[in-house]
Amino acid sequence: MARTRTSKAWMREHVNDPYVQLARKEGWRSRAAFKLMEIDDKDKLLRRGEVVVDLGATPGGWSQVAARRVGAGGLVVALDLLEMEPIHGVDFIQGDFREDAILARLEERLAGRPVGLVMSDMAPNMSGVQLVDQARIMYLAELGLDFCKAHLKPGGAFLVKVFQGTDYEAFVRSMREVFKVVAVRKPDASRDRSAELYLLGRALR
Repeated sequence: MARTRTSKAWMREHVNDPYVQLARKEGWRSRAAFKLMEIDDKDKLLRRGEVVVDLGATPGGWSQVAARRVGAGGLVVALDLLEMEPIHGVDFIQGDFREDAILARLEERLAGRPVGLVMSDMAPNMSGVQLVDQARIMYLAELGLDFCKAHLKPGGAFLVKVFQGTDYEAFVRSMREVFKVVAVRKPDASRDRSAELYLLGRALR
């Protein structure tokens, strides 16, 4: 199938992206690693020995950063619908987070250990219909928030990717009902033209 003009432009931008080039040079799975490193350098989320859940983990950029920063005494459990190549120090589950059976597997891996950080970079397959895609994105964010209510320790944190649009303000209000502190993060590695933002919730109410 011939590439469209849009896909060719995206590929050109991707190949020339300095964060993509740096990720390849330094051995990170994706440019997303730099987003998490910048946020963590500022907010100190990944402490040594911490238990971390990475939702929407593939290809593994965030999991790589988390595993290195929490160290051997920590635990990183990653989950994604797509397959992910193994990462040292990361326990990976392939499956759909929306399914009860997959959630049960995730809870089994945690073995009752309270979670210090839930990270969600989940995004649905895009349909191209803005209202539909936004609703799907926010639904995944809400599932991550529900997981935090059940598994996050009192001083833990939730870092979640969202997009500005329909239901964004409602989700921010939901975050504020769950966390004492809610902040917005837009790391340098997040493309300027992208509507993506990261919401950071800290300290459960």
